[in-house]
Amino acid sequence: MVIGVAAATFLLLHAVPGSPAREVLGEHATPAAVAALNHRWGLDRSLGSQFVRYVGDLVTLRLGVSFVYGISVISLIGDHLAETAALVGIATLFAVLITVPLATLAASRRDRLADQAVRGLSVLGLGMPAFWFGIVLIEIFALRLGLLPVGGAGSGLWGHIESLILPGLTASFAIVPLLVRSLRVGMLEVLGADFVAAARANGLGELRVLLWHVARNAVIPTLTLLGLNIAYLVGSTVIVENVFALNGLGSLLLSSISSRDFPMVQGITLVLAISVVLINLATDLLAARLDPRIRLG
Repeated sequence: MVIGVAAATFLLLHAVPGSPAREVLGEHATPAAVAALNHRWGLDRSLGSQFVRYVGDLVTLRLGVSFVYGISVISLIGDHLAETAALVGIATLFAVLITVPLATLAASRRDRLADQAVRGLSVLGLGMPAFWFGIVLIEIFALRLGLLPVGGAGSGLWGHIESLILPGLTASFAIVPLLVRSLRVGMLEVLGADFVAAARANGLGELRVLLWHVARNAVIPTLTLLGLNIAYLVGSTVIVENVFALNGLGSLLLSSISSRDFPMVQGITLVLAISVVLINLATDLLAARLDPRIRLG
């Protein structure tokens, strides 16, 4: 998948009209200056020659130098990676903390008011764009209540954590409805199993039965869905980071696309693709850890 993403990114960047040299030098640059910069970057070569050079750089783990910033792509990605990783991590945490109680409530109150309310909120959430939800959170918690910062990375450890709360909630909002619906359906299927009736007959409390026996056995499909959506979060941070003025890979990718910074876009896309592969691998390993039947298979 990583190889496919790398090749597709290269071809799509060169298919889009526009000149990186023109973007860097400005619209008033002379044709000679543009041609000289294209030659310096190797953009005046044939597409096949550029692709061979690109693949050779990847094999030797070189991502090149940014056209715009003039420094190593790897160093730039390293400077912005931590911000995106922290955002994805806190968004995942919020998604789990919101999903488990809501799904448990809905499954334990099937077809009652609580279940209908949770299902209705899930459908409503699927129809709302994440950036709109982020703006609403800013309006309520930052501007009116003054509890959290409007945007930026904050200063110090606690300031940085505070700055990620609203972006994390915004990013998690995009995946929570799917996770709630998936876990609810899984729990409803498990609730009718014989071992659940046996646990209740042995005098176990309802909450313990729901969380320890039902949720644990119903979580595997939702865990797989969570892994896929964490991978989605990695790519969707572009919008969230721009809404909250975070200096992560998403904002860097957007600015690099606008400025036609080929090495930067290719490098970030490659890192995101590798992240998706690793997240899916970790999800499979965790599922096998939770369910012995997967390990036996």
